[in-house]
Amino acid sequence: MTDVLVVGGGIGGLALAQGLRRHGMTVAVYERDRHRDDRVDRYRLAINPAGSRSLRACLPDRHWQAFTDTAGRPGGGFGFLGTDLRTLVLVEDALMYPDDPDPAERSYPVDRHTLRGVLLDGLDDAVHYDKAFERYELTADGRPTAHFADGTSATGDVLVGADGINSRVRAQYLPTATQRDTGAVGVGLKLPLNDDTRAWLPTRLAEGMNLIVTGAPYFLFTSVFERRQPVGDDYLLCAFVARTDLFPSRPERLDGAQLKAYVAGLITDWHPALRQLIDRCPPADVSAFPFQASDRPAPWTPSRVTVLGDAVHGMPPAGGNGANTALRDAALLTRQLSLADGGHLPLLDAIGEYETEMRAYGFQAVDLALRTLHQGMTSNPVSVGLTRGWFSLCGLASPLRRMTFGASWARISAPRHWERAA
Repeated sequence: MTDVLVVGGGIGGLALAQGLRRHGMTVAVYERDRHRDDRVDRYRLAINPAGSRSLRACLPDRHWQAFTDTAGRPGGGFGFLGTDLRTLVLVEDALMYPDDPDPAERSYPVDRHTLRGVLLDGLDDAVHYDKAFERYELTADGRPTAHFADGTSATGDVLVGADGINSRVRAQYLPTATQRDTGAVGVGLKLPLNDDTRAWLPTRLAEGMNLIVTGAPYFLFTSVFERRQPVGDDYLLCAFVARTDLFPSRPERLDGAQLKAYVAGLITDWHPALRQLIDRCPPADVSAFPFQASDRPAPWTPSRVTVLGDAVHGMPPAGGNGANTALRDAALLTRQLSLADGGHLPLLDAIGEYETEMRAYGFQAVDLALRTLHQGMTSNPVSVGLTRGWFSLCGLASPLRRMTFGASWARISAPRHWERAA
């Protein structure tokens, strides 16, 4: 039986743990957080069909049901709006992700904290907290031993680095694999959706997802999360993305009130409702995230150490593909390790095939995220004018919308060959 060590208890690492257990393998997850609820990342995620398909492959039936039960209300489309809140074009849900009878081929809005709770369910004996990874070494028979800051260690058949874009596993295993600053920072905000806020919030902002097209080196993305069950609060997620030099050095160190003040100073000529939106977000729910992106590494020789998610193909959240790609990694690595565990493939061949495929779709997602980010921050007046004009035409003619946006969301989440076989 294959014994797998996973460093990092984020969404990708936990999905992998659930998948491995489902296939009868032994897994232990080592998380640097001191307690289960230390993370406060209560922001909305858009799980696309690639993420849904991966969760269905990794999760037991009960957990999959819990995922669909706790997902938010779908719908609302994707609106491209001007700073005056005029709708340039509204892309319908059916165009973004055509309806599919298979629940595992649909998209779902989810709360990140809630999803992590679903993924943790049943893993209490497998997740070890307050375990900051320091280094690994290989035993005489080639098995990896992970060493932690508290002086403890653990040995397994495979070590998986799922510890984020600043991965210590990757730094040791692939020291030439680098990441770079994208020159952009995101400010995440949350506005509670209740009777008070709905009374003044413009209708379009209270549904679906929206991008405020500015013609400046910054933009605003909004996305509604409405629960289908009366548990927890509904909210509007806002992400103000700007060129880094528009903020002071180390914006992630600013508190919520300071960040809101900097954003307010950049949007003085925007629609009053947009300015009110920023003003009404509770400072405790405001934080900044400098955006980084992984450089595409040269192929490497597979070993008993591997990586998944942001640890290898970190990307800015523009386009919302980071979590979905990490989930796809978890599903594929589960598949490959289960083939090796069952004697159908040599272990290193199984890991090598995973890494080859993961690099292909993972860096396709990185490239898309960077293009989306740069397009959103475009301030060239000619380019912005052409974009606005074309979007307005698309808003008038459904064939143009289909031609322009029909593949924008579907291409990145389309089934890979191994997913179709499954």
